[in-house]
Amino acid sequence: MRINQTKYLALICLFIPVVISCTAKEPNTSTTMLTEEKKSSLAVATFGAGCFWCVEAVFERLDGVEAVESGYMGGQTENPTYEQVVTGKTGHAEVTRIYFDPERTSYQTLLLWLWQSHDPTTLNRQGADVGTQYRSAIFYHSDEQREQAEASKATAQAMFDAPIVTEITPASEFYVAEDYHQDYYRLNKGAPYCQMVIRPKLKKLNLE
Repeated sequence: MRINQTKYLALICLFIPVVISCTAKEPNTSTTMLTEEKKSSLAVATFGAGCFWCVEAVFERLDGVEAVESGYMGGQTENPTYEQVVTGKTGHAEVTRIYFDPERTSYQTLLLWLWQSHDPTTLNRQGADVGTQYRSAIFYHSDEQREQAEASKATAQAMFDAPIVTEITPASEFYVAEDYHQDYYRLNKGAPYCQMVIRPKLKKLNLE
């Protein structure tokens, strides 16, 4: 990720109050631990930022986030499987659905973490993960989220030397990924991908 360090530091100064209010914590489990009553009191954000194992591991450690669930969104195939999505032919992106308490954190804060946690300037790619299923995307759930996402994207552009290619699009049907994808890092820390990709990312973000 090529970040203009001077611009990055200047931008972070603007967000210091936001960062301080969103400290790392022990990760939460998936939405299966939430009651329907609890879900109804929470707000939802949906992001695509490469492999959902990485995105899930980042956001489930943030204060105010109650649960994170990996899945698929933005394609044309109904009830897609991982084997179908990974071909890039279904049109879906790997995404995480984030349930958060708006009284403890904000959508803008989650957007800031999104920009910091992946490279939004690479089209259909994050590191060695290549394909439209790994595209950078914000799936908004309301006009307010759309406006906040567009404003945040414009501000975040100062962090990067290359243009941000993150798509901002309406949320569509969310398909929950297979059970073995949920809480992947927490349950598989010794796996090569976790050790070589996810753990360094978390350490860089001071989340582990």
